[in-house]
Amino acid sequence: MSSTSGGGAAEARRQSTEDAEKMSGLVPDELKVPGENLAEFVQQLEDYMPTIPDAVTGYYLNRAGFEASDSRVVRLISLSAQKFVADILNDALQHHKIRGPGPSNKKGGKQQERKVTLTMEDLAPPLNERGIVVKKPPYFT
Repeated sequence: MSSTSGGGAAEARRQSTEDAEKMSGLVPDELKVPGENLAEFVQQLEDYMPTIPDAVTGYYLNRAGFEASDSRVVRLISLSAQKFVADILNDALQHHKIRGPGPSNKKGGKQQERKVTLTMEDLAPPLNERGIVVKKPPYFT
């Protein structure tokens, strides 16, 4: 009887492993096509319009001495610049929230949604984390 339960346990483990692979979307190596994800990404990149226009990115690439003949390269750089700026702004917002609320605007006892203003005190730490040093000019101190 113990041999039957042992075999049943092994079968259950094998079945749960198969189920886990199906659920996680794992594809065996022999079925994967090299570059398949890259081809999908490039196709999506052609259809996506980043926030930073291609003309602006192309201008700054040309100023830096980079000649990009493929528009997908320019769009990829635009997308990475957009992510870089978004990460900095997200970190600045988190820094602002950690710093605490400023004076609150209350009208009639109701709490209104506060607008957040980007300040150098909030922006400097995320920029410093990325190696960009920002200092106020001496006439502002």
